[in-house]
Amino acid sequence: MSKPTPLSGFPELLPEQRVVEQQVIDTLRHTFELHGFAGIETRAVEPLDQLLRKGDTSKEVYLLRRLHEESAEGHAGIGLHFDLTVPFARYVLENAGKLEFPFRRFQIQKAWRGERPQEGRYREFTQADIDIIGRDELPFHHDVEVTRVMVDALNRLDFLPAFRLQVNNRKLIQGFYAGLGVADTDEVMRIVDKLDKLPAEKVHAMLVAEAGVDAATADRVLSLATISAADDSFVDAVRALGVEHPLLEEGLAELGQLVRACADLVSDRVQVVADLSIARGLDYYTGTVFETRLEGYESMGSICSGGRYDALASDGRTTYPGVGISLGVSRVVVPLIARTGLTATRKVPSAVVVAVVSEESRPESEAVAGALRARGIPCEVAASAQKFGKQIRYAERRGIPYVWFPDQGEVKDIRSGDQVLADPATWTPPIDDLRPQVVTSSIEEKKQ
Repeated sequence: MSKPTPLSGFPELLPEQRVVEQQVIDTLRHTFELHGFAGIETRAVEPLDQLLRKGDTSKEVYLLRRLHEESAEGHAGIGLHFDLTVPFARYVLENAGKLEFPFRRFQIQKAWRGERPQEGRYREFTQADIDIIGRDELPFHHDVEVTRVMVDALNRLDFLPAFRLQVNNRKLIQGFYAGLGVADTDEVMRIVDKLDKLPAEKVHAMLVAEAGVDAATADRVLSLATISAADDSFVDAVRALGVEHPLLEEGLAELGQLVRACADLVSDRVQVVADLSIARGLDYYTGTVFETRLEGYESMGSICSGGRYDALASDGRTTYPGVGISLGVSRVVVPLIARTGLTATRKVPSAVVVAVVSEESRPESEAVAGALRARGIPCEVAASAQKFGKQIRYAERRGIPYVWFPDQGEVKDIRSGDQVLADPATWTPPIDDLRPQVVTSSIEEKKQ
């Protein structure tokens, strides 16, 4: 069999890289649980009418079909989910009678999207979502809550670069456009959302050609998008543009409240900025919208986004409004591994290799390993009873810091050469050696 060709857009990680991704996932799960969010997992597939009912995603959905499918459409009427919000809305409707509202959930799961692969954008990827959903109403303070929870989670990933959380409010934008007399505010928002990818002149031309606004109105639309502030001073800047509308005032009040409520989170690693160019392309957002960018890695685009949706889930009698934010785990981890050499201090979980003196004495080595594992110390028994020098090199190649010699009752730190008497019932490695640590290759080289 010839060497297989990698599939573009389906990233696979080496063991030491997978450690990085797993630590990200574990940190996120731990943080979300600290804030009282319950974990769920939804099925990988959804009916097409569910997948296509919100947003312009029809070109991105992967359809499922059997090899010998005979239906006229050529598929089974189901597709892989492209995000976790649409499945979550369906999950809430199906289980509403069994859930307590407001329902706070986190979900860390794979998704699939048939788009052109590029850095940070993949056809198969892992996302981490948090959402709070209510029954008929959901107070605005939950918008503040999900913001603070995600900032807390990102802050705990101390190997990430500094980041900037950009926030806006769709009510503010729609109210401003309505005050200008714009007929199709959704289309204008869709075009303005391209400002991070296209020059302002191009967006201006698209507003005139595609949204049907005149040049003067397009100028005023773009003037709003230039406003950005790290405090609530943006309110006066918007009012100085001379546009009035009740929805605009509601959006200004909400966004101002959010920025003020997050002021204490700002640090040398965290910025929270009201950025009125942020619109978010999906049409189900109705209020707060979020985007997040890593400092120095802006070309990766937004790594964490979301917002308020007031009518994504409804059974015709009851509406379930929500607010949520989603972190692209693969979107962050895979490019940082490639760019910075982000990796783990070892390729395996094992902190200890228990040496084998002879195959006849292997049970003694297994007994030591069993005693260590019983106390939560990851370890493995040497694969063969080679000379101790080769067993030590076995550990070195995998980054395992300790070798245990059962016949001597001693454990050796193979980095320093220190060797001491030890009892597997009481000995414990330093906390940093217990599990692989996340480092960059440059940091690891300095250690060596």
